[in-house]
Amino acid sequence: MTHDSSPPRTAVPAAGGRAVDRGPEPLAGAPEPLGGGLKQRHLTMLGLGGVIGAGLFVGSGAGIAVAGPGIVLSYLIAGALAMCVMRMLGEMSAAMPASGSFSVHAERALGRWAGFSVGWLYWFLLVVVLAVEATGAAAIAHAWAPGVPQWCWVLVFMLFFTGANLVAVKNFGEFEFWFAALKVCAIVAFLVLGLLAIFGVLPDTDPVGLSHLTGAGGFLPLGWDGVVSGVVVVLFAFGGLEIVTIAAAESDDPVRSVARAVRSAVYRILFFYVGSMLVIVTVLPWTAQRAGFSPYVKVLDSIGVPSAGTLMNIVVFVALLSSLNANLYGASRMVFSLAERGEAPKGLLAVSGGGVPRRAVLASVAFGFVSVLLNLKWPESVFLYMLNSVGASLLFVWALIAVSQLRLRRRIEREAPERLTLRMWFFPWLTWAALAVMGVVFALMLRDDGARPQLLWSAGATATVIAVALLREWRTRRA
Repeated sequence: MTHDSSPPRTAVPAAGGRAVDRGPEPLAGAPEPLGGGLKQRHLTMLGLGGVIGAGLFVGSGAGIAVAGPGIVLSYLIAGALAMCVMRMLGEMSAAMPASGSFSVHAERALGRWAGFSVGWLYWFLLVVVLAVEATGAAAIAHAWAPGVPQWCWVLVFMLFFTGANLVAVKNFGEFEFWFAALKVCAIVAFLVLGLLAIFGVLPDTDPVGLSHLTGAGGFLPLGWDGVVSGVVVVLFAFGGLEIVTIAAAESDDPVRSVARAVRSAVYRILFFYVGSMLVIVTVLPWTAQRAGFSPYVKVLDSIGVPSAGTLMNIVVFVALLSSLNANLYGASRMVFSLAERGEAPKGLLAVSGGGVPRRAVLASVAFGFVSVLLNLKWPESVFLYMLNSVGASLLFVWALIAVSQLRLRRRIEREAPERLTLRMWFFPWLTWAALAVMGVVFALMLRDDGARPQLLWSAGATATVIAVALLREWRTRRA
């Protein structure tokens, strides 16, 4: 991959129909027509809560099953990569706040094809995952109230959050603030109880010590292969961090807000993830964990917390609704940004008096409803193909973020160095290292029988979107 820091040049049709070069796109785009209203506390909690979801509370069991106590190292590696990507995003978003975030950055760094590709890929990822979250939350609610059909709960959740996203953006911020606060409090309470159990402070408990870290095969019972496999399993749980940089464009002070949110989020998220995994594998032997079962419930049960399963179901339920709300917001802003740049229908640009892109919200939730119906009716066929097609898309998005940062950093240093209020660590070496780690993860997924279908489907979807983008660009230049 060659490093070229020259700014991209885009072409627009001239009066006679011939495309003319309009030169490098300016670093600072036009002012956002979207309404403000997000406070610093909203962005900070969005950054903290955006990745604390069902993937952590339930999905982490699968990671422990393949890595044993070494899952702590798996989360360290995956978390370090997510932190690097978040820092790159923070650098670009603080310098150039935009509702399309990394899609806008990719267009400025690599050309229209890149902005189109990463924007539509991310939008598709969000609306498909939204269906999983809506269905998961509805399944929990149906278990609590069996008399209400699952599809009714899906309808209630979708309508409620559509309404919340159609009014002022501060409503989205408030929902996410309290959702994230509950999740963070749950993690903190879990860490405190776990530490008390380890040291034998809780009533009727003996100190656990470090026996579970050294017994049953030791700290790495499955070797480094298990740690690496764990990275592949847990990496995608960190998806969702990106939304905080999208939301920054609608904050009262985008530049300062995104910088603060990124700085506070990356360290605390790593602490929550790695800390809770360390507690889990210390309190119980790793062989007690199974994929599909929450390791948090097993730990709470083991230390005598009453109704641990019910309590964790409530937390998972809130986590799913929080992710649904955040993904709907992120999808609507991404497709609105695409429309602003002529990469989506112009009809999506309609903005309410309060600065809410209502048509973009409705377009995103409409496809979300379609995804939910496919999930309810054909979960093992049609929807499974859709889910596989976005399974590894996050890695493709992250790779484009890294390449965009490599190119834009040099340009910002040359044209507007005062905009670099937040800088990527050890540039450019750490950016290249992050790209190398992503390449290793791609290779590992290709070797893994379980992960290979997701990678191939996602690669096919990515190649299709890029082909459409390049065809559109070629037609524009020929016009």
